[in-house]
Amino acid sequence: MPAHATPGRPSGCYVISLRPVGGHGAVRRAAAALGARTLALSPWRIAQLDDDKARSTLRQALAAPRVVFTSPAAVASAAALQALRPRAGQAWVAVGAGTALALRRAGAGDIESPARMDSEGLLALPSLRDVQGVDVGLVTAPGGRGVIAATLASRGARVLRANVYERVPVAPSPRALAALRALDAPAWLLLSSGEALEHVLATLPDDALARLRDASVVAASERLADLARERGLRVAAVAASARPAAMLAACSGAASKP
Repeated sequence: MPAHATPGRPSGCYVISLRPVGGHGAVRRAAAALGARTLALSPWRIAQLDDDKARSTLRQALAAPRVVFTSPAAVASAAALQALRPRAGQAWVAVGAGTALALRRAGAGDIESPARMDSEGLLALPSLRDVQGVDVGLVTAPGGRGVIAATLASRGARVLRANVYERVPVAPSPRALAALRALDAPAWLLLSSGEALEHVLATLPDDALARLRDASVVAASERLADLARERGLRVAAVAASARPAAMLAACSGAASKP
């Protein structure tokens, strides 16, 4: 079946993952469970920041009454710098279940996370609604999820940002480009990061980009779905969250429709 055909079912199709270098394992497992193959198209690699500024800003962020962690990578990088132990009276929150799990594994205990695992869901949590005059620590990386800091600031919070890792852009690998050009079955593009999408669209050669545009997008949120449409991509479904299992479930649901 040609790559531009409408996917009829995930089995036999490709799933295009825009996760960081080395971060495609969960997508591969979820896709394989449905009989789909994974094409890894990493826009960047994760690099931990380990300098005086990272350590100092992290100490300040973790001392705030409310602390937000934006990804499992943020948890791993922060834990490498100091122990993650909430103090009495603090509210630590995670953007999603995966980040909350990483915090529990790091010894932080039970951490609140939203049912809707994206920036909008996080900002709807009761602990982040009334933050006028409150210090809020944000453990994250430069760029990405700018809506969190901007919204908290608009609500009157003093955002104490700790960048504990960075995303180092990487060029598309020759192997990924060859696989994209040679797609011989329908493809689903899993979209959980607007920054990742923008990077990939800007760096792919024209012929590979044309093949990517043939894919049906499954977005992790309505905001990301709107971004994909603005970039001329075809959105097939919006998943319940950015977790690979939820994204692949959305693929299955979209594939079952006429």
